[in-house]
Amino acid sequence: MDNQGISQEDMAERMGVTPGAVGHWLNGKREPKIDVINRLLGELELPLLETSLPSSEAGQQNVAPTVQPSRFYRYPVISWVEAGGWNEAVEPYPAGFSDTVELSDYKAKGRAFWLVVRGDSMTAAAGQSIPEGMLILVDTGIEPTPGKLVIAKLPESNEATFKKLVEDAGRYYLKPLNPAYPIIPVTEDCKLVGVIRQMTMRL
Repeated sequence: MDNQGISQEDMAERMGVTPGAVGHWLNGKREPKIDVINRLLGELELPLLETSLPSSEAGQQNVAPTVQPSRFYRYPVISWVEAGGWNEAVEPYPAGFSDTVELSDYKAKGRAFWLVVRGDSMTAAAGQSIPEGMLILVDTGIEPTPGKLVIAKLPESNEATFKKLVEDAGRYYLKPLNPAYPIIPVTEDCKLVGVIRQMTMRL
């Protein structure tokens, strides 16, 4: 960190933790888990620690360590109103858009941001379901195509909406996963802001 000019505060912001937590890791007061160590090493672009178990130990386990991502990326958590105006934003992250960021191992193709799902229009009784409270990662650099989950801005609202893009007889529609909600036709005034690439839940 010293060689790369990265302070405890910088590393804490990258990893979404407090500077005190990073300080405890560095001075040995607290030992982080191996996946946390690998996240830190990934930020420094250093080789990751080996996470596989010896064969004698692995045979006694009913779970196995997963391969950890080599790098994490930070994207802002913004509101639905801000998401609706995202296409008009000149800067990737305009001042005041968000003071909160979330980490992801997904490298966006365009400008990206997180949204917290509101309402139950995308909650389904069976199959794919995205309940209220889920965090969804929106990539504005991916072309919205039928079958993808998208964020759209409707002409009558300044806010964004979250639906599944479908096609029927050459026309496009925004379809909720909850059948209790109506399907919305995609008109010329409707702007498709981005495509959902990742979902997670805050605990």
